[in-house]
Amino acid sequence: MLSRVAAVKAPRTHNRRRVTGSSGRRREGRESEPQRPNMSRHLFTSAVLLLLVVMMCDTGRAVKADEPTSGQGSSLDKHIAWRDTKDGETVDSLHAPSLVEVNGGVFAFAVALLKKENHFFTGIASEFLELSGENPKKLGGSKLKTKALEKCSSQEGKCPSQSTNCAGSQCFHSAHVSRPTTVVKGSDIYMLAGKYIRENVPVCQGEADAASWGLLLVKGNVSEEKEKRIVWEDTDDLPCTSIVKLYESWVLLIGGGGSGIKMDDDTLVFPLEAVKEDGTESEAKEEKNNNVSLILYSKDTKNWTLSKGMSAYGCTDPSVVEWKNKLMMMTACDDGRRRVYESGDKGDSWTEALGTFSRVWGNNQKRHEKGVRGGFITANIDGVDGAKRTVMLVTLPVFSKEKEKKGVLHLWLTDNTHIVDIGPVSGDDDVAASSLLYSGAINTDNENKEGLIALYEKKDDGFRQSSSMVSVLLTEQLKRVKEVLATWKKVDERVSKLCPFSRATEDSSTDSPCSAGKIKDGLVGFLSGNFSDTTWRDEYLGVDATVKKGTNGAATEVTENSDGVKFRGGWAEWPVGSQGENQLYHFANYNFTLVATVSIHGEPKSDSVPLMGVRAGSDGGTKLMELSYGSGKKWQALCGGRTTAEHSSTWDPQREYQVAIVLQNGKQGSVYVDGQRVCESVQSKLETTESKGISHFYIGGDGVNAENTAGDEGVSVTVTNVLLYNRPLTFTGGSADLEEDIASHSEASVEQAASQQSRKKSEEQQVPAASSSHAVGETTGDGGIVRGSGLLPLLLLLLGLWGFAAL
Repeated sequence: MLSRVAAVKAPRTHNRRRVTGSSGRRREGRESEPQRPNMSRHLFTSAVLLLLVVMMCDTGRAVKADEPTSGQGSSLDKHIAWRDTKDGETVDSLHAPSLVEVNGGVFAFAVALLKKENHFFTGIASEFLELSGENPKKLGGSKLKTKALEKCSSQEGKCPSQSTNCAGSQCFHSAHVSRPTTVVKGSDIYMLAGKYIRENVPVCQGEADAASWGLLLVKGNVSEEKEKRIVWEDTDDLPCTSIVKLYESWVLLIGGGGSGIKMDDDTLVFPLEAVKEDGTESEAKEEKNNNVSLILYSKDTKNWTLSKGMSAYGCTDPSVVEWKNKLMMMTACDDGRRRVYESGDKGDSWTEALGTFSRVWGNNQKRHEKGVRGGFITANIDGVDGAKRTVMLVTLPVFSKEKEKKGVLHLWLTDNTHIVDIGPVSGDDDVAASSLLYSGAINTDNENKEGLIALYEKKDDGFRQSSSMVSVLLTEQLKRVKEVLATWKKVDERVSKLCPFSRATEDSSTDSPCSAGKIKDGLVGFLSGNFSDTTWRDEYLGVDATVKKGTNGAATEVTENSDGVKFRGGWAEWPVGSQGENQLYHFANYNFTLVATVSIHGEPKSDSVPLMGVRAGSDGGTKLMELSYGSGKKWQALCGGRTTAEHSSTWDPQREYQVAIVLQNGKQGSVYVDGQRVCESVQSKLETTESKGISHFYIGGDGVNAENTAGDEGVSVTVTNVLLYNRPLTFTGGSADLEEDIASHSEASVEQAASQQSRKKSEEQQVPAASSSHAVGETTGDGGIVRGSGLLPLLLLLLGLWGFAAL
């Protein structure tokens, strides 16, 4: 059977346009491929080896294509075909991992960098995985089947069949593939990949002036032979009449790599990377990353649609999943963080999921270097208390402070609200890109059963950067996932019985704010009675708080209390940005509500003792919002770091109060006591204020006053049931009566400077601002997701952008 290939091409106007480079910067870790040279706008007429370096290092960046010479692409009927590797051709390295499951069998795919003597070219490698045990297994040997793509010319207008290699001068290594993306529909495997053909070829429904760069789509099946392998078969051409119209705004479409998805409505979705031309010529343009992420989809595999919407510029390496009737796309962005976008209209528009897990993961400790594609899937997990639960699983490398350049692959679990690090999966291997696959019935240990598999790109030692491919069956990690899901369920049941809003109504609706649905909606973290040594553990197994004591000889004591902790001279810090590379509470930079039940024992002699607050900056040196108590039994509140307002009413010792700190849309801060607002600040000039991000929450004290507690040794505070939400709750208690400000702006600034000097320097972590998005931010009711990307105002007053200065 003939192997025909369908290619997406640029219209003729682009055949005469130079394909320009979009970024001259060095990009680290691009799926461990050789680093791309900094190329300017010159004609691309290099040999295949240089072509391959470009192909393997971010296909399409810094590449220029010659205009076709007279007669090319029109005088001969040229086709491209797959062939097996020949004698003397060896696999030098493997990149861009992908996994598929067909009828219980699992296949691994990768781009193969092939070598024959001093000649390099690319192909597609696949291997049937025999899953057993838990030890990682390296792909290769006789089980690895590799196909190369060749352009063939024949007067009959036909290419040789797959079983016959192209012979003589008719075949040559002028066709290359990169970054395959695979998806399964029934028993068919569809693979979309980037392609480069040295001469323009009429493969787009007969049009003669086709593009050298583009996409190819191939359909395959599993052979019926004893030795299972993929047989590539015919596929329909992509309809140029619909694709080219959408293509006109793009310089280049690039294969996405990894795995695509089949949606519940049977739509096939492939993530893509594209280069978008802005029509300008300048030196600054050479430094701009014009690459974006988007999708290509079809319901019948004959008519394909390119999405109208896209990610922000500089967000690449896309992975896509379907989640609750929406598409979610994870990308690695030039600002050092992974942005997650969601779309309810199949990519016509994308909004950044700032309220959940966008920008949670960084690339490495430097944070400004480029990341790699990670595994990103949904899984309907069996056996969770006798039921199934749909979750998302993510694999990404984690870089330790000690071994910054070495990436250890970790598995992460999320339900779009909570996030848990399940742990490492790659041993001591240095890992780049990865892929994941979960199935309720795969062939493991010679029987069909539930299984979770990871395939990752291992960086090999040596002067020349190369990589191999490793598969591992994640049996123990899957057990841990089920344990976490069972814990989440138990904690949800506990939380449903709480009512921290007994004197602070959450909504103006008639529904009870303490109903099970409302109190859990958007609840991310929960600190209660799980305390030991210096760790106050999150009941949802996410981010733990660290309990600290004073060091200046003051009498301090921190003890476990029913459902909380009792502080006397101590305090707890709950990290946000101070987590470093991966910030599970990154949403707090945009929207959050921190709620706690507190009681004060004794009356302090100090004018102001911090009870709960928020610090910002790389070292947490800037107070953002705070609720404190002091002599005279007065509540005091700090908003925006400017002034401190004093509550006219007094607090009673031993009595329990519900206190809350709220941030909305990154600029409106409020502090509440028993549902009454005691402080509010809206920073209208934040649009032009650079931000460093929230460092941490502090509870029971702030770490500064704890060092100066002379005379207050008998005063303590009990904090129980601390709840952190990824959305701003609204309280209907109205505004409390406030007395005049007790500290002027200048006085507050002096206090702040003194606080920064007295605090110990923590490791500096630069948090990039949320700039380069698409829409003005706003909150929604679905778990606090912030719709938006765009120049979104982020935080409150006095936040400077040190991060970008360091980049």
